[in-house]
Amino acid sequence: MSIVLQGSTSGSITLQEPAVAGNTVLSLPATSGTVLTSASSITQNNGPAFYVTLASNQAINTAVLTKLQYNTETFDTANCFDTSLFRFTPNVAGYYQINLNQEFSNTTNGQGVQILRNGARIASGGAVGISGGGTFFSGCSVLCFLNGTTDYVEAFGYLNSGSGSAFGGTSSGFSGSMVRAA
Repeated sequence: MSIVLQGSTSGSITLQEPAVAGNTVLSLPATSGTVLTSASSITQNNGPAFYVTLASNQAINTAVLTKLQYNTETFDTANCFDTSLFRFTPNVAGYYQINLNQEFSNTTNGQGVQILRNGARIASGGAVGISGGGTFFSGCSVLCFLNGTTDYVEAFGYLNSGSGSAFGGTSSGFSGSMVRAA
């Protein structure tokens, strides 16, 4: 059974029973509010998100925090990642999940990564090595507030000693997405 409601303006609402037996309840706001549908568009559901990688291997200096130059966008839904400054500056205030995963090669010890907001560290991670090889993975994640205008996040790598590089390509990446609008 279907019920079709038509108003004085164009358009209609169709209520249709589900294909399986049972009761279905539709609750609408008692006084005022918004009913969201699969076609609804609100900032919270469509906030900025990005995923970037290194185009090629990047040399990392010993004992110096080095900005990772993520310059290849897999996606950037709101054009908020700057591939020349290597930073994400969202245009919507909210809470963001930021993730960093980097593979390093030819290192001896003490690798790590850090996420910085406005130049200050907000997350860091150490290395996990591969047995018998000089390849190490470092990663970290953080949930943080970004004001949608001036706040930005960047990714950095660090080598305590030895020499090495951050692997380019798809084995490493820097990503983020809005979890909730402010």
